[in-house]
Amino acid sequence: MEVKILPSSLHGIIDAPASKSFTQRACAAALITHGTSVIDLAGHSNDEKAAINIIRKLGATVETDGRVIRVVSNDHIYKYRDTRRSLVINCGESGLSTRMFAPIVSLFNFDITLKGEGSIVKRPMDFFEKYLPRLGVEVSSNGGRLPITFRGPLNPKNITVSGELSSQFLTGLLFAYAKAATKPVSIKVKDLKSKPYIDLTVSVLNHFGFNVTNANYESFQILPQKESPLNAIHYTVEGDWSNAAFLLVAGVLSGHVTLRGMNTESLQGDKEILKALYLAGGDIKISRKQIIAQKSKLKPFDFDATQCPDLFPPLVALAAYCNGTSTITGVLRLLHKESNRAIALRDEFGKMNVPIEINGDFMKVRGGMQVKGAKVNSHHDHRIAMACAVAALAAKGQTIISGAEAVAKSYPDFYHDIKKAGANCSGF
Repeated sequence: MEVKILPSSLHGIIDAPASKSFTQRACAAALITHGTSVIDLAGHSNDEKAAINIIRKLGATVETDGRVIRVVSNDHIYKYRDTRRSLVINCGESGLSTRMFAPIVSLFNFDITLKGEGSIVKRPMDFFEKYLPRLGVEVSSNGGRLPITFRGPLNPKNITVSGELSSQFLTGLLFAYAKAATKPVSIKVKDLKSKPYIDLTVSVLNHFGFNVTNANYESFQILPQKESPLNAIHYTVEGDWSNAAFLLVAGVLSGHVTLRGMNTESLQGDKEILKALYLAGGDIKISRKQIIAQKSKLKPFDFDATQCPDLFPPLVALAAYCNGTSTITGVLRLLHKESNRAIALRDEFGKMNVPIEINGDFMKVRGGMQVKGAKVNSHHDHRIAMACAVAALAAKGQTIISGAEAVAKSYPDFYHDIKKAGANCSGF
């Protein structure tokens, strides 16, 4: 799909898109919780649909009604014993769902194969072959990549793992341990990256009645769950700071955007976009119910995105309009995303007359030149598509984004929302 965007002056109200990170975690927690769980204000992105499909395949009863997901799960699904049985589950292109549910499917004692689509089949998964066999799980992969077959049951033990590649692997272990622990057990972690995402995991597990504590991101203790909840558990999904970042940047580049429904006290690491906007001189007004971003005279900034690498694309769009060179740190975190994001950003923004230099862990974006409309490619990466779209709003001339449908992975309403706020865009 090609989406065309012309220079536009925004002036509108946008309701916060749902956090897919929270929705997916809530689905996993509902699966391992005996009884009924109700998830409110859930999203409908491809990644969230993947999580719903997975918990259905694993035996939960799931009903959806608009933005409400009702899940009924039962402990008997983990006690089913038939070594002749096998199951194949498609995780779509969701890295979180793949890595989070792999230890959970390892709670079962028959073969369960996880497969995927698109870029996820190229992303490294050898963590599972390194650590899960130590917990009694048989693992067979395609050279450390999908498809991967697991056979449990996983037996929680004290273990030390690496968090260097992604925190998503640890998230999966915490879910599996929370469900299966029959005595106190700990997971020690070395070199943990994306720490704020582990805060999300621990908060969701504790909300659903599990007992997980974090000791300075170096060790996590998991205690057995005392008893199943008697009443339905209700969980409300927050707005998504990763996607809100694009909308706020759009506001400071091209007019006036009012964003409703964001939690400024959120544990989400990507709320750091507010810090970056302040550093760049963005005109941001925050109240309890909304955030207003207005067109601003922008200055170059330095920002460390190591713990929030998903902010790189909106930060590049922001830096393109700052009068000088901005430096963003954390490039090495971008190697195993939907695309090689650093290279994709350099190439596509280069077409828009925004020079980008990559040197090790640093990215330098030269802003203040005339950003030009161009024909760009999403690289099948939702965040590249949104970054180019936001930059196009204040560019000179028309921008055409090929592969624009990639936004469905996390924010399927993106083009509709910016058009509602005044963007001159078509083709979706």
